[in-house]
Amino acid sequence: MFSQKLIIFVGLALFIAINFTAMTMSNREFLPTNGIERIFISITSPFQMVVTKTIHFTQNIWNTYFMTVLAVKENVELKKQLEKSVEIKNRYEELERENTRLKKFVNFTSSMPDTYVAAQIVARDPSPWFKTIMIDKGTKDGLVKGSPVVVPEGIVGQIIKVAKNYSRVLLITDRNSAVDSLVQNSRVRGIVKGNNEDNCSFVYTLRKEEVKEGEMVVSSGLDQVFPKGMKIGRIIKVTKIHSQLFQDIILDTSVDFNKIEEVLVFKKNR
Repeated sequence: MFSQKLIIFVGLALFIAINFTAMTMSNREFLPTNGIERIFISITSPFQMVVTKTIHFTQNIWNTYFMTVLAVKENVELKKQLEKSVEIKNRYEELERENTRLKKFVNFTSSMPDTYVAAQIVARDPSPWFKTIMIDKGTKDGLVKGSPVVVPEGIVGQIIKVAKNYSRVLLITDRNSAVDSLVQNSRVRGIVKGNNEDNCSFVYTLRKEEVKEGEMVVSSGLDQVFPKGMKIGRIIKVTKIHSQLFQDIILDTSVDFNKIEEVLVFKKNR
């Protein structure tokens, strides 16, 4: 009794032999000339078609898989290159912005006779009750308490605490800050006080004085802290109440305190 494996082996060998014979007969030199050959071709042709289609299908699957693998690898590589290009572009843009800011500083300091120290802002007070920043310069750089801090756009504040390598700066927007000031055109005097917001108040200006919206307020220099003529802010609102002696005036500061990164500190003589 023949085993099942032997039957499968014989059947497979017979199938291969029939296909080989049919392919040989289909050659131009061996065209079928009798009925037996035609019967062989008729029997084997469907099997040959199935085998051929199976081979083509397998080849297509392999080619598709191979191309997909290559596409995935290429996509990963392109993403890496794109990320690197974006990083380089960001660095370039950041250097351009820093260069622009430093040019303003150079032009500003060259027009001032006094000595300034450039410093970077390293921290900001997160509390809503205080408007202060920390800079990376201190006593070793010649800074002292009360030194005015400015940028080309205008006044930033003054140093209230100083250590060897760091200093704390009270911004003019803090409610404890006060700068003796005047309206640039009319020369009306007053005091710029912070209100712990993004703007300031111009106080102690008599109601009889003519103050208009859009006018620039600058430092008077009379407080012996800030140099005379430094920009503080532009008037955005003027309110006169007959029952009050002074006007209510609001300034939009010249300095955008949310965007400054470097400052200049005036070195005062001890």
